[in-house]
Amino acid sequence: MESDRGWSRRRSAARPAREKGEDMGRHGIVVICAGIGWTLLFAAMSFYWASGGMIGVESLGGAIYEKAMERDPEFAAVVWATGFVKLAGAIPLILLLRNGPGGSFRRLLARFCMVVGALLFLYGLANFVTISLAGMNVLDFDLSRYALVWRLVFWEPFWMAGGWLYFAAGRAGLRRVIAGDRTGGAD
Repeated sequence: MESDRGWSRRRSAARPAREKGEDMGRHGIVVICAGIGWTLLFAAMSFYWASGGMIGVESLGGAIYEKAMERDPEFAAVVWATGFVKLAGAIPLILLLRNGPGGSFRRLLARFCMVVGALLFLYGLANFVTISLAGMNVLDFDLSRYALVWRLVFWEPFWMAGGWLYFAAGRAGLRRVIAGDRTGGAD
């Protein structure tokens, strides 16, 4: 056991020091990339539905499902727009990966991602609670049993997972900025 610790110290001492907090760690990069993947998948679903795809639409339930079944062109335009808004959500995450502007911008960007993450998580949680209450007949929602189950098992947890990824990505970005400040990389 003792020899393993000595090897770890020698190995870390042999690594070149990173300047200005450039290294956020593998975990931070993985979380940011997962957030980008989540965002692209979320946008792709909107683009699929906006172009007329029907797989999975019934799982949304309510008025969304009815509008999709009617093939309303105005509704399709709204779904296209939401797809582009979701796609734009990848931009802050991509910027967290880049070695660009100084600490002030990165700090703002990281905090923005954390706030967006918290809001996404809370949105999913609030929907989960209200839809659960509808499932217990405490609230009256226009959702089929099928949509209710899908919303509780997939959609709302999907929102919460995305929120967690954005928050964790922002936190990783903020740690990178703080590490840069400690090594003299602040602007």
